[in-house]
Amino acid sequence: MAELLQVLRSLGIPRIHIVYFSKRIQGPAPIGSYKQEDVIFLLKDLSGISLEQRTEEREAGMQTGRHYSESLPIEYEPTPEYIQLFNAALQDSAETIARAIGTVSEMIIKKHGLDVALASLARGGTPIGVLIKRYMKQVYKVSVPHYSLSIIRGKGIDENALLYIHQKHPDKKVQFVDGWTGKGAIRKVLIAACSQMEQRYGIRLDDDLAVLADPGHCAGTFGTREDYLIPSACLNSTVSGLISRTVLRKDLIGPDDFHGAKYYREWMASDLSNLFVDTVSAHFEAVKDDSKREANLLSANPAMRQMTWKGMQDIERIQRNFGINDINFIKPGVGETTRVLLRRVPWKILVDRLDNPNLKHILLLAKDRGVPVEEYPGMTYSCCGIIKAVKGDLE
Repeated sequence: MAELLQVLRSLGIPRIHIVYFSKRIQGPAPIGSYKQEDVIFLLKDLSGISLEQRTEEREAGMQTGRHYSESLPIEYEPTPEYIQLFNAALQDSAETIARAIGTVSEMIIKKHGLDVALASLARGGTPIGVLIKRYMKQVYKVSVPHYSLSIIRGKGIDENALLYIHQKHPDKKVQFVDGWTGKGAIRKVLIAACSQMEQRYGIRLDDDLAVLADPGHCAGTFGTREDYLIPSACLNSTVSGLISRTVLRKDLIGPDDFHGAKYYREWMASDLSNLFVDTVSAHFEAVKDDSKREANLLSANPAMRQMTWKGMQDIERIQRNFGINDINFIKPGVGETTRVLLRRVPWKILVDRLDNPNLKHILLLAKDRGVPVEEYPGMTYSCCGIIKAVKGDLE
């Protein structure tokens, strides 16, 4: 602009008016089964559109060039046995998860204070964002804004959602939130997206990703680096506000729309979203002192927070050992392995040890689907799911 002004003045133009037109984003229609005070989904409701495909058909499409965000896996009502496992895991781990939520919340507060807007990545990040918001409300009596928005590997983040957050909270720092890390693919998408937001709109965002669990060692703000069972990874929409995975297709999403998702109202009777966050947040008062001590320890020791991406070394070793051509077929960590078993076509599951108590639901799912499980010690992660190639065998 300085160079332009200089040229215009050299032409004898005495007065210059600069008019800046900012893009105005319309607010979202309410969707999802969470309370509005817990989270606002910045998503376009696609509930009336048929987007689901059978697992095998969807897998074949993705492996032959179709993007995963153009369709949805079919979601089924969880079996009573699986619900029982979820409830047992929740009771066993609720206090542990609450402590980790407190730790990551305290680390966010140390960095930004309480003048922050949470932006959780739909949908795995949404329950974690709800819990961080609740921790700040219960412990510090401050209600920070929390939005959930779409980010898609290979396509980027929902820029309209980020513009809306900036429009509503121009002076607040934005903290991105997700559930856990695997290979770090979404972290890389987020870094690129934040750079693009600054180039396109002049909006500078911190690309730090706060997660509950960081077994991949690719996040600087986390509650733990242990790869244990997070009950919200056990289920699909019924623990994520009854929201589907996010969808991005040109025939459905216009230039001024948010990315899309379906709201599965028909699963309301099976919804465990609020049970999960209510059960965990009931422990915040009891664990807050432990969480503060852990956050202070991590803040005082930068080496403990170093992002080494060492999980990728495990993935590359697995790729070599099993002769896997596409690294995207390897999904590390308890959360990603659960997703492979729930909505992909698995080839096999690797576990650090068969008696790992964090893997009960993995072993149950693998047995139900007839997927072989193999011990593979020495991993950063507790387990890895490997997707089956639709053309030829991986063996």
